[in-house]
Amino acid sequence: MTMRFLLAALFTGWLCVDAVVAMGVIGRATSYNPPYIPTKCPGYSSEQFPENGLIAAVSQALWDNGAACGRKYQIQCLSGPGYSCKNDATEVEIVDLCDPCPAMMALSNIAFEKISRTPNATVGINFAQ
Repeated sequence: MTMRFLLAALFTGWLCVDAVVAMGVIGRATSYNPPYIPTKCPGYSSEQFPENGLIAAVSQALWDNGAACGRKYQIQCLSGPGYSCKNDATEVEIVDLCDPCPAMMALSNIAFEKISRTPNATVGINFAQ
Protein backbone atom coordinates (compact mmCIF):
# COMPACT_ATOMS: atom_id res chain seq x y z
CA MET A 1 0.00 0.00 0.00
CA THR A 2 2.79 2.43 0.90
CA MET A 3 4.64 1.76 -2.37
CA ARG A 4 1.47 2.48 -4.39
CA PHE A 5 0.97 5.74 -2.51
CA LEU A 6 4.60 6.74 -3.11
CA LEU A 7 4.37 5.97 -6.83
CA ALA A 8 1.08 7.86 -7.11
CA ALA A 9 2.59 10.86 -5.32
CA LEU A 10 5.67 10.85 -7.58
CA PHE A 11 3.55 10.56 -10.70
CA THR A 12 1.27 13.39 -9.55
CA GLY A 13 4.28 15.58 -8.78
CA TRP A 14 5.72 14.88 -12.22
CA LEU A 15 2.42 15.85 -13.84
CA CYS A 16 2.30 19.09 -11.85
CA VAL A 17 5.81 20.10 -12.93
CA ASP A 18 5.01 19.20 -16.52
CA ALA A 19 1.75 21.19 -16.34
CA VAL A 20 3.53 24.29 -15.01
CA VAL A 21 5.94 24.24 -17.94
CA ALA A 22 3.10 23.51 -20.37
CA MET A 23 1.02 26.44 -19.09
CA GLY A 24 3.85 28.96 -19.43
CA VAL A 25 4.41 31.83 -21.79
CA ILE A 26 5.84 31.36 -25.26
CA GLY A 27 8.82 33.52 -26.15
CA ARG A 28 12.38 33.48 -27.44
CA ALA A 29 15.71 33.09 -25.69
CA THR A 30 19.32 33.49 -26.65
CA SER A 31 22.59 33.08 -24.79
CA TYR A 32 25.01 35.70 -23.57
CA ASN A 33 28.64 35.51 -22.63
CA PRO A 34 30.46 36.60 -19.47
CA PRO A 35 31.21 38.88 -17.83
CA TYR A 36 27.77 38.88 -16.23
CA ILE A 37 28.54 41.85 -13.99
CA PRO A 38 27.75 44.65 -13.47
CA THR A 39 24.01 44.06 -13.48
CA LYS A 40 20.93 46.24 -13.13
CA CYS A 41 19.78 44.15 -10.14
CA PRO A 42 20.98 45.09 -6.65
CA GLY A 43 24.19 43.46 -5.55
CA TYR A 44 26.36 44.41 -8.53
CA SER A 45 28.68 41.45 -7.91
CA SER A 46 28.94 37.76 -8.64
CA GLU A 47 27.90 36.96 -5.04
CA GLN A 48 24.29 37.67 -6.04
CA PHE A 49 24.33 34.77 -8.52
CA PRO A 50 23.35 31.22 -7.68
CA GLU A 51 26.36 28.90 -7.49
CA ASN A 52 25.09 26.75 -10.37
CA GLY A 53 25.39 29.66 -12.84
CA LEU A 54 21.80 29.30 -14.05
CA ILE A 55 21.06 32.99 -14.55
CA ALA A 56 19.29 35.14 -17.11
CA ALA A 57 18.66 38.70 -18.16
CA VAL A 58 15.17 39.71 -19.30
CA SER A 59 13.90 42.18 -21.87
CA GLN A 60 11.90 45.28 -20.99
CA ALA A 61 8.72 43.20 -21.50
CA LEU A 62 9.54 41.15 -18.36
CA TRP A 63 11.68 43.65 -16.44
CA ASP A 64 8.76 45.14 -14.47
CA ASN A 65 10.74 48.21 -13.30
CA GLY A 66 13.31 45.94 -11.67
CA ALA A 67 10.81 43.73 -9.85
CA ALA A 68 12.03 40.86 -12.05
CA CYS A 69 15.30 40.73 -10.07
CA GLY A 70 15.51 37.43 -8.22
CA ARG A 71 12.51 35.87 -9.96
CA LYS A 72 12.94 32.28 -11.00
CA TYR A 73 11.59 30.85 -14.21
CA GLN A 74 11.28 27.28 -15.47
CA ILE A 75 12.38 27.27 -19.10
CA GLN A 76 12.00 24.64 -21.79
CA CYS A 77 13.17 24.86 -25.40
CA LEU A 78 10.39 24.41 -27.97
CA SER A 79 12.03 25.17 -31.30
CA GLY A 80 15.32 26.20 -32.81
CA PRO A 81 17.61 25.71 -35.78
CA GLY A 82 17.90 22.05 -36.73
CA TYR A 83 17.45 19.74 -33.76
CA SER A 84 18.80 22.18 -31.21
CA CYS A 85 16.27 21.65 -28.40
CA LYS A 86 16.98 19.28 -25.57
CA ASN A 87 14.07 17.70 -23.71
CA ASP A 88 15.27 19.11 -20.39
CA ALA A 89 13.72 22.06 -18.61
CA THR A 90 15.84 24.21 -16.32
CA GLU A 91 15.29 26.94 -13.77
CA VAL A 92 17.03 30.31 -14.07
CA GLU A 93 17.21 33.29 -11.74
CA ILE A 94 16.85 36.78 -13.18
CA VAL A 95 19.88 38.94 -12.42
CA ASP A 96 19.86 41.64 -15.10
CA LEU A 97 18.04 43.67 -17.72
CA CYS A 98 18.79 42.84 -21.34
CA ASP A 99 18.31 46.12 -23.19
CA PRO A 100 18.30 46.09 -26.15
CA CYS A 101 17.60 42.40 -26.29
CA PRO A 102 17.08 40.20 -29.37
CA ALA A 103 14.79 37.92 -27.35
CA MET A 104 12.65 37.94 -24.19
CA MET A 105 15.48 36.31 -22.21
CA ALA A 106 19.22 36.09 -22.53
CA LEU A 107 20.45 33.00 -20.68
CA SER A 108 23.93 32.48 -19.29
CA ASN A 109 25.92 30.03 -21.39
CA ILE A 110 25.49 27.39 -18.66
CA ALA A 111 21.71 27.83 -18.64
CA PHE A 112 21.47 27.87 -22.44
CA GLU A 113 23.43 24.62 -22.71
CA LYS A 114 20.82 22.96 -20.47
CA ILE A 115 18.05 23.53 -23.04
CA SER A 116 19.80 23.76 -26.42
CA ARG A 117 22.44 21.82 -28.34
CA THR A 118 23.19 24.84 -30.54
CA PRO A 119 25.22 27.60 -28.86
CA ASN A 120 24.64 31.23 -29.83
CA ALA A 121 21.25 30.52 -31.41
CA THR A 122 17.87 32.04 -30.74
CA VAL A 123 15.35 29.41 -29.71
CA GLY A 124 11.65 29.34 -29.00
CA ILE A 125 10.92 28.73 -25.32
CA ASN A 126 8.09 28.04 -22.95
CA PHE A 127 8.64 29.67 -19.56
CA ALA A 128 6.74 29.96 -16.31
CA GLN A 129 7.50 31.59 -12.99
